[in-house]
This record gives sequence, structure tokens and C-alpha cells, in this order.
Amino acid sequence: MFVDKAKIYVKGGDGGDGLVAFRREKYVPEGGPAGGDGGRGGDVIFRVDEGLRTLMDFRYQRHFKAERGVKGRNKSQHGANAEHMIVRIPPGTVLIDDDTKEIIADMTRHGQQVVVARGGRGGRGNTRFATAANTAPELAENGEEGQERYIVMELKVMADVGLVGFPSVGKSTLLSVVSAAQPKIGAYHFTTITPNLGVVDVGDGRSFVMADLPGLIEGASEGVGLGHEFLRHVERTRIIIHVVDMSGSEGRDPFEDWVKINDELRQYNAGLIDRPQIVAANKMDMPESEANLAAFREKVAELRPDLEIMPISSLTRQGVQELLYRATDILDSIPVAPVVEEVAETKERKVYKLEAEEDNSFTITRDNDAFVVSSPRIERMLKRMQLSTHDAILKLARTLRHMGVDAELRKRGAVEGTIVRIADFEFEFVENSSYY
Repeated sequence: MFVDKAKIYVKGGDGGDGLVAFRREKYVPEGGPAGGDGGRGGDVIFRVDEGLRTLMDFRYQRHFKAERGVKGRNKSQHGANAEHMIVRIPPGTVLIDDDTKEIIADMTRHGQQVVVARGGRGGRGNTRFATAANTAPELAENGEEGQERYIVMELKVMADVGLVGFPSVGKSTLLSVVSAAQPKIGAYHFTTITPNLGVVDVGDGRSFVMADLPGLIEGASEGVGLGHEFLRHVERTRIIIHVVDMSGSEGRDPFEDWVKINDELRQYNAGLIDRPQIVAANKMDMPESEANLAAFREKVAELRPDLEIMPISSLTRQGVQELLYRATDILDSIPVAPVVEEVAETKERKVYKLEAEEDNSFTITRDNDAFVVSSPRIERMLKRMQLSTHDAILKLARTLRHMGVDAELRKRGAVEGTIVRIADFEFEFVENSSYY
């Protein structure tokens, strides 16, 4: 089964917790703090594997979580960093952040990789908090949470030649004739609902990959019919073979078909019109095809006199070999590099630490008899700090006092025993004390 779109959840590993420990050895009096830092959590990394052609694997596995870092150890030993999680994806996959709709990366080359969810930093052990004023701190941090996000994966088939055209013009038949691909063929519309790939051996030592892409209809650029499910695959093809039914067997005019398909391509992506294109005038073995071809040439010459029109018959194989030779010649004359999405360069910045730790802004709201304090800096501190020790509570109290939270609570009417909520924690306000 061909799957070309998937939505998955990724999460980097959490950092390991720091440790509160002290050096206790027989001949080392007053050994001091010896709690090590936690290890860093693993990253989730997507890597291109040219052996994959579909997103089928992501239909059954939708959650990817990296391992967390190892907790710090005594004797100031650092916890081990977690192994990164490597996820293999097919070439041509575009990764999009589901929340911001921003393109994370356009993966086209074998071995190309990108970090989609970074692991959290490890927490600091009590060794890091030793100062001249506090030589034996009982302070340690929890590991930082790993980055998490939902990602939409869109696969754009990477083929050298793409067959486009209205339904039932003979695209699947042409692919089955020139390659070993066996697409389902039927005398009804939209037989092809997913791209079919085939390797074409031209016969002179050259070969290329051809894709039979699902049939278009008018309004596809606005999502009608298969809409964007088809059009995104056209963007990756190096040249376009536009298959037109010259017999008019479906009751349509060949020239109008050609105009409508090109209009849909232009509306979806204006750059597709500049892509090299060959018109394959198919079904030339049918009655009235010759007359229709002559009229078609005259009308097309008025709009695009440089456009190549090659009469073929997929059924009798008339002109098929000449079409393959011409397509190969064009492929040899244009760059091999695939067309990729324009992804804005984003530099990794470290300003988040400055913003979180030095931003002293806070808000206080009333919830019945309790006060609710909201502050990015305090909430971050509560997540990281292990509040199971007296030293940690004192550090929190000092931070609140220096930020002015104590004074503001008194102004709002806080008295002895008033409940103060911060994030998921509840404290009792205590007058004339250094902590809640």
C-alpha cells in the first residue's frame, strides 16, 4: 500500500535528574558535596533512507520517544547521556510542524538527517551549588523535559518523469508498457488513486524513473477531486509528460484538456509551467485521432510554439520508443538536483535561558480565598528544582522575595495561613519568615 501522508508524535528524552550526595570516606574528613549531574536526554533524528518509498511504517507506529538521560551518581559522577533515536524516512519527505505549519525540513538526499525533537538537559547535582557561604548544599535539579511536537509528514514522489493528464487518457497503460510496473488499469475514472513508480530501460544503456500520477480534474488546485494529494507529487518530477487523449473518446476536446491541466498546475505552483514538458498525443490508433491532432497542433502553436508534441499509442506501442529517447535526452540536459522547498534558515539561539531566568515579571490573581502566582521564571524553577530539601525551599523563598512577590501578596491582603498557588504547588503564606 502506498501511503504519502502521516501525522506522528515525537518527543525528545528527558534529562536525567541531578543527585544530592556527599563524599564519605574514612580518611577524607568533611569531604563535601559529591552529587553528579544527570545525563542529557536523547534526540529524535529523522534520516533519509533511499531504500524506502512510502510512509507505510508511520501508519502503524505514530509515537516516537527517545530515552531519558541517566540520573547523576555519587562521587561526582555524571549520568550517561541517552542514545539518540534514529527514524528512517523515504527521500522526498517534507516535515511540517503541525502547530505552526512551519516547514521543518525538506528531506531529499540519502543520509540527510535533521533533529526534530531535542532531548532535555540533565539536572545539576549538588556539587554545582557549592559556594563559600554554603559549602554543603542539599540542592539538586530535575532533568529538563525533552522537546515534543506533532509532525505532519508529506511524501512527494521523487521521479525523473511524471505522467499527468485527465483520468482515462492512458497514463497507467503507458507506464505498464515501458516498465515492469503493473498498475491497476480499468475503463473508469480515477482508477489510479496513488502514484505508481516504474524504472524505464530506454534500451541504449540509459534509464530513468517514471511516475504515473493520479488523474487531474478541473479545480484540483483548490482541492477538488484528489486535489493536492496529486499535485504535490508533480513538484518533484524533473520533466512532465502530458498525456492527452487525441481520440476524444471521453467526449472531451484534447486542446481544452491540455489548457485546463496547465491552468491547474499554474494555480498550484507557478514554477511548474517552466518545467520541461512533452505532450504525448495518445490513442493515435483510434479513428479521428489524426484530424484532432492537426487541430491540436494549430491551437497549441498559438500559445506555445516551442512545445513538443509526439504522437503515440500505448496500445500498439507506436511512437513510444521515440518518446522515451526524447525524454532521456532532456533529462541528460538538465540538472539532476531535485526541486526542494524553500526552508528559511533558523539559527539555534540560547536566549531562552536569559528570558526565563532574568524575566522577573509575574501576575497575581485571586481564586476564592487563595492567591495564584503566575511567572515563567518561577514555574521553570519549580520544574527544575527538587523541593524535597530545606535548602531548596529556602532558595525558592529567596527568589520570591527578591522578585517582589512577598510584598505584592501583602498588598493584596495575604495574611498568615493564606493559600498561595504556583503552578502545581500550594504553599501557606507565613509572616516574618524566609519561606512559605
